[in-house]
Amino acid sequence: MFFVYMVRCADGTLYTGFARDPDARVIVHNSGKGAKYTRSRLPVSLVYMEECESLSAALKRERQLKPWSRARKEGRSRWGENVGL
Repeated sequence: MFFVYMVRCADGTLYTGFARDPDARVIVHNSGKGAKYTRSRLPVSLVYMEECESLSAALKRERQLKPWSRARKEGRSRWGENVGL
């Protein structure tokens, strides 16, 4: 099982990625060993995650979400299934 997730960075930006365990991935991001983008924007907090059936489905969904505008991503993080993470 894989997940697509969004984290809010310390500067207020949103980063989208995929992982088997989003909670563990957030720990990796906050240790400074995650994506280059998040390393200079610590700490990050998980604001959204979406379960995908396979790695290929997660990669496809990540590619769909990454180009979205900030406003659209904000709406997804506020009204998605995982509100309150």
